[in-house]
Amino acid sequence: MRRYTEIPYVIDLLQTRALVLVNPKAWDDRNDSFYIEQYARSVGLRRTYALCLTEAPETYHHWRVFSHGSGGACITFDKEKLIKYAAKIKGLRAESVRYRTIAQLRRKPPATEDLPFLKRHAYTDEHEFRLFYGSTKKKAEPTVRMPVPLSAIERITLSPWLPRSVALQVKGTLKAIKGCGGLEIYRSTLVENDVWKGFADNGA
Repeated sequence: MRRYTEIPYVIDLLQTRALVLVNPKAWDDRNDSFYIEQYARSVGLRRTYALCLTEAPETYHHWRVFSHGSGGACITFDKEKLIKYAAKIKGLRAESVRYRTIAQLRRKPPATEDLPFLKRHAYTDEHEFRLFYGSTKKKAEPTVRMPVPLSAIERITLSPWLPRSVALQVKGTLKAIKGCGGLEIYRSTLVENDVWKGFADNGA
């Protein structure tokens, strides 16, 4: 399971041993955030928090849309361990997103409890897995943190657009964080891979 993000959030995770869930109100997909707002109104939540991951393998789409630029990064988690730690927080839901067409919803309208995990069919390629939490407190915090030990992290992949020499420095900086020396950290070769290029040379 992967979380496409930016290097500052990777540093935050490694230092605090926690993932940050934020208010989805400002999400680009207004259909998605509207469903969450509707769910909140229906069940009496004052504030909602979410974090999006993907169950898909590495794709150009995910890098380009969610972590574009040299500052992007991808954190690969052990799915079972992540779900295990999510279950420790009462009320936090960790579920795969379901994708539906308008025609499907006309035939079978969604149940209220499903609203935080429904998206339009056009987003199917995201293969999203979502962490969702709602608060009924009057003075809710702007974010919610979910504790995650380093043992739940399988690897960290740096942006394919990050220059190799800079990637080495970033890798060293991340490994210098207390307890992170053994983490597997690599730079993605998705957009430029020497092995892939080599096959063209062999056929020339």
